[in-house]
Amino acid sequence: MPRQVDHANRRRLIAEAVCELADEHGLEGVSLRDVAVRAQVSMGAVQRCFRTKEEMLVFALAHIGERIGRRVQARLVRSPAQSAASALGHAATEVALLREEHRAEARVWLAFLAQAAVSEALASPLKASYAALEEAFARLVEEVGAGAARAVPLDPRREARTLLALADGLTAHVLIGHLTADAAQDVLDAHLTALFEG
Repeated sequence: MPRQVDHANRRRLIAEAVCELADEHGLEGVSLRDVAVRAQVSMGAVQRCFRTKEEMLVFALAHIGERIGRRVQARLVRSPAQSAASALGHAATEVALLREEHRAEARVWLAFLAQAAVSEALASPLKASYAALEEAFARLVEEVGAGAARAVPLDPRREARTLLALADGLTAHVLIGHLTADAAQDVLDAHLTALFEG
C-alpha cells in the first residue's frame, strides 16, 4: 500500500527550508534544488507542492507572516486584562522583530519585503498582511484615544500606519547594526508613550 503523504506538512517543511536559505543567502540564494536538499525531499516532491519558484516563495511569505501573527495574538491572549495601550505596545514590539531570537525571522521578512518591491506576486500578500495589522493597530489606537482626554484627537488610521512604518524601520536599523535592539526598543517605547500621553 503506498505511503500517504501529508501535503500540508510537506509544504510547511519546504517553507521552513525557504526561510532558512533566505536567512543565510537572501532570496537570490533560494533555488528549488537547494530547497529540496534543505527540506530533505526530492525535487519532484517540491514541484508537486509548488508549480513555480514564485508560488513557493508566496507560500513561504504567508508562512512567516502567519508565524508572526500567531505570536502577536498569543502575546495579547496571555494578558487579556491589559489596557489597549499596553496591548498596542506588545503587538508593535512583536511586529518589529527586535529580540535576538527573532533576528533570523527579521532578515527573512526584510528579504521578502525587498523582493516585493519588484514582484507583484509577493507584494499582494504583503499588502494584505499590512492591511490586517493596520486594522488591528487602528482598533487599539481608537481604544487608547477613547480613554484619554486629549487636546487633539488621535487619528487611529494614521497612527496605525505610523506605528507599522516605525516598526519596519527599526527592524532594518537593528539588522544593519545602526541601532542596538535596546536602542530600537527605546525609540518604540518613546513613540508609544508620546502617543498615549498626547
